[in-house]
Amino acid sequence: MTNLPLIDHRTYTIRLRKMTEFLEVFNRLAMPVLMQTLQHPQGFYTSQVGPLNQFVHLWAYADLADYERRCQARDSHPDFPAYLAASEHLIVAQETRLIRAIAMPRQHSR
Repeated sequence: MTNLPLIDHRTYTIRLRKMTEFLEVFNRLAMPVLMQTLQHPQGFYTSQVGPLNQFVHLWAYADLADYERRCQARDSHPDFPAYLAASEHLIVAQETRLIRAIAMPRQHSR
């Protein structure tokens, strides 16, 4: 496999009983900026088992330079501070991982 995307795997831990409010703020204030600067997400998820109250979103990039360029565009977007201010009291913690797919050998059936 070549040109495997770099994935930005973000996990936000949301205050207890505040997920609905967080998702509303995220959809209303963050998504327009993210769609303009980061482009199309790979997916959005909420935790069901294990650590609860977590919101996960994944974004794909061609490489680290692409990641840095698009994150800079997001961070400098004039509308992004409104999302940061509106969500600050809702987020307990944030974890960001950059992960890359790997090629696995195919298993042969017998």
